[in-house]
Amino acid sequence: MEIILYPEKESWSAYLQRPHREASELRDIVKTVLDDVQEHGDEAVRRYEQKFDKVSLDSLAVSEVEMQEAESLVSEDLKAAIRLAHENIERFHVAQKFDGIKVETQPGVVCWQKAVAIEKVGLYIPGGTAPLFSTVLMLATPAKIAGCKDIVLCSPPDREGKLHPAILVAARIAGVNRIYKIGGVQAIGAMAYGTETVSKVSKIFGPGNQFVTAAKQQVSLHEVAIDMPAGPSEVAVMADDSADAEFVAADLLSQAEHGMDSQAVMFTDSEALARAVADEVERQLAVLPRKDIAEKSLEYSKIIVVRNLEEVVEITNEYAPEHLILAMKNYEEVAGRIVNAGSVFLGNYSCESAGDYASGTNHTLPTSGYAKAYSGVNLDSFCRKITFQELSPEGIRNIGVAVERMAEAEHLDAHKYAMTVRLRKVGRP
Repeated sequence: MEIILYPEKESWSAYLQRPHREASELRDIVKTVLDDVQEHGDEAVRRYEQKFDKVSLDSLAVSEVEMQEAESLVSEDLKAAIRLAHENIERFHVAQKFDGIKVETQPGVVCWQKAVAIEKVGLYIPGGTAPLFSTVLMLATPAKIAGCKDIVLCSPPDREGKLHPAILVAARIAGVNRIYKIGGVQAIGAMAYGTETVSKVSKIFGPGNQFVTAAKQQVSLHEVAIDMPAGPSEVAVMADDSADAEFVAADLLSQAEHGMDSQAVMFTDSEALARAVADEVERQLAVLPRKDIAEKSLEYSKIIVVRNLEEVVEITNEYAPEHLILAMKNYEEVAGRIVNAGSVFLGNYSCESAGDYASGTNHTLPTSGYAKAYSGVNLDSFCRKITFQELSPEGIRNIGVAVERMAEAEHLDAHKYAMTVRLRKVGRP
C-alpha cells in the first residue's frame, strides 16, 4: 500500500479522493434498458437476462420447489449462523421502534407523529462474485419489523437460472414475500415500474455495481424513492501505536476484497505502525483467494501518516468513511469526536466483519463521503412519519390571531379566512 507521510492540510482533499466513476458514460445505456422494461415489461426483462446474465428463463419468480431445494443445499452450520445473525439484527432494529408522544403546544392545540410502514419495498441483492445473502438479512429484517406488507427481492440468477441457495434461505428466515431471478438494471426497472410479474414498489434498497447504482439514481428522479446515494464500499482505520498491525491489515484487506473499486485507508500518527501494516498487507494479500480483486482495490488505497492525534481525527472526519475502525488505546474518547461516519467499530477486537454479518447493526451504509449527510439503513428507512394535530375551540382562540396575521403578511387571504370563520364561531380572545 502507498504510504503518504505528513501531508499539509491543503493537500488532504486530493489524497482523500475516492475511485472516480464517470456516471455520464452509463447514463444512456441505463436509460435504454429502463425505458425498454417500462414499455415491454416481462418480455424486456427476459431479453436482458439472456443478454447480461446469459440465461433463458421460463419463469422470473422463484418457486417453492426452488426454495426447498435451497434448504437442502445450505449446511446446517451456515443456517445456524444465518439465524444467529438474524436474531441479533432483529433485536437491534426492534429497539428502534418509534413511539409518538402527543405534545400540547398551546392549551387546546395537540400535535403528534405516527410511524407508518412503507407498504411496498424492493430489495436488490447482488450475486456475481460475492452473493450477499447477509444483505438480505440487513434489509428484509427491518422491513418486516416496520410492517411492510409487500417485500420484493430481486437478485441475478446463475447460468442455470437459479439464485444462490443461501440468498433464498436468508430470505425465508427474514420474511421476504416474493423473490425474482432478475439482476442488474432490468431488476431496478422491474421494481420501479412494475411488470406483469413484478409488482411496482415505493422504495428500492440495496447495493449493486455501477449500472445498478446509476439505475437507482435515474428511477429515483420520477418513480420511486431509494435508500441512499451509493458508491464503492470503503473502510478507514484510525490507529495509534497500540494497534495490532496484523489486525489492521486484515481489516484493510477485508474491505479491499469487496470489489476492484473498493477503498481501504488508514490514518495514523505512527510512521512505524504504517510501515508494519504495509508489510503485513503484502504478507496476507499473497495468500488471499480473492487476491486479484483486492490487489486492484489497493491501487486506490493508502496509509496516511499525520503529525498528531488531532490531525488523525480531523482528516478522518473530512473523509467521512462508510466504515470506521478505531484501533486506538483511548478509542472511547476519540469516538466522541467522530461526527462523520456510517458505522464505527471501537477497539482492536471490533472488526468490520462483525458489523457486516452478525453484531446486529446494519451494514447498508452511506459511501463516497455521504456520511456527512446521510444515515445508514435503519428501521426509520422503512417508515414514513405522519403528523397529526387537533385543535379545540380553546386552541383556536389561542393561536387563531397569530395565524391570521401571518397569513395576511404572506398575502394568502384564503388561509386567513379559514381561521377567521372559526374565530367568529368560537369567539375572538
